[in-house]
Amino acid sequence: MIYPYIPHTDEDRRAMLKAIGVASIDELFSDLGADLLLEDSVPISHGRTEDEVQRMIDSIAQRNIRGIPFLGCGCYDHITPATVKALSSLPSFVTAYTPYQAEMSQGLLQAIFEFQSMVCEITGLDVANASLYDGANAAVEAASLMIASKRKATTILVSETIHPFVLNVLRTWALGTAHTIGLLPQINGTADFDQLSELLDDEVAGLIVQSPNRYGLLEDYTSVAETLHQKGMLLTISADPLSLAIQRSPAEWGADIAIGDTQALGLPLAFGGPSCGYMAVTKALMRRIPGRVVGATVDNAGRRGYTLTLQAREQHIKRERATSNICSNQALAALMTTIHLSSLGWGGMVEAASQSYAKAHYLAYHLAQLPGVTLIWDKPFWCEFPLLFNDAKRMRKFLQELRNEGIFAGVRLSTLTRKSSDELVLLVAVTEKRSREELELYLAAARRVLK
Repeated sequence: MIYPYIPHTDEDRRAMLKAIGVASIDELFSDLGADLLLEDSVPISHGRTEDEVQRMIDSIAQRNIRGIPFLGCGCYDHITPATVKALSSLPSFVTAYTPYQAEMSQGLLQAIFEFQSMVCEITGLDVANASLYDGANAAVEAASLMIASKRKATTILVSETIHPFVLNVLRTWALGTAHTIGLLPQINGTADFDQLSELLDDEVAGLIVQSPNRYGLLEDYTSVAETLHQKGMLLTISADPLSLAIQRSPAEWGADIAIGDTQALGLPLAFGGPSCGYMAVTKALMRRIPGRVVGATVDNAGRRGYTLTLQAREQHIKRERATSNICSNQALAALMTTIHLSSLGWGGMVEAASQSYAKAHYLAYHLAQLPGVTLIWDKPFWCEFPLLFNDAKRMRKFLQELRNEGIFAGVRLSTLTRKSSDELVLLVAVTEKRSREELELYLAAARRVLK
């Protein structure tokens, strides 16, 4: 063995490389760009102290480029109260196995119960489960629930304005289950509900929509639920939970299922994860909801207690009767969301959502005055908006120049959708965390580049 803490021998490594069909470790990582790999080995030799090693690691970490993020597309940089990290880091919550097993303590069961209660309050629906892996997983579980709720249904309609990653996950699910994903086309950045009725046949179980959608735009779902319910179909609305503090809730739109991701509520960017999906349903669908549901009760002495009330997963009931094969929930991430919401309160949520709205509109208005860029559609948005450049060269220069000044100016939509029609679209996200000074820095740099 080369290192005592790496148990694989040279022979082990050769056997593994042979099994996967590559000749060397270098070949294994050949698909990674050279800029992502260290050019030299980490200079740690025998006899280095812990402090020396830490300094070396820190110096390597300093090579990462840091900046002010105006990045979004489903993962956002929000203010997180210090209580979140302090309380969720308690040993009783972060031991190796306890976040995975919800049954182990009254404390975590209570936290999950509070999480469910808060999700119900935010969405307006009756019952929420103990969380899901992420928002994309929640969409799949909603699709599965809708299929199971209508006899002989094989198709789920999905708005074309849903997040592209969620759409990819839904298509993967459909591929493995022999179901079909149908698309409701978009028009001018939002779902085209004028085409909805003609897409509804007997095989359709329901519709999944998203607001704010992949462009950051807010959608109008007036009469959509009524149209679906008349044909025995269900409506699922995916939403950023923080946005629900100031926009209509899924229940107010008549949705049967509400889904999304709680990343905006206490979960750091952390290179894209882990995250936490939420799911809430009407009372009529309660016994079809996947995973776990924690309930409150009293013991024989009249003391309040918490228990797993519903466990419709294959670890607890017959596999063929399980609502899902989901094996667990994101208990630790859900706990962080619960602490975050408890720290903010409803008033804090409204303030954070309102500031995000105001700051995004301030930046969008001033950017729209500059040459070479326009706001694509004159439609309502919350904290994220699509900026259209008149040519690709100008867009690349804009992104590079702002990055040179320590500003991550936005996300090129085409990197997510892989569509040529999105090649000139930049999604710019502004949360309550962005200060007036940071907004002015962005605008000053943009004016220099786009003059």
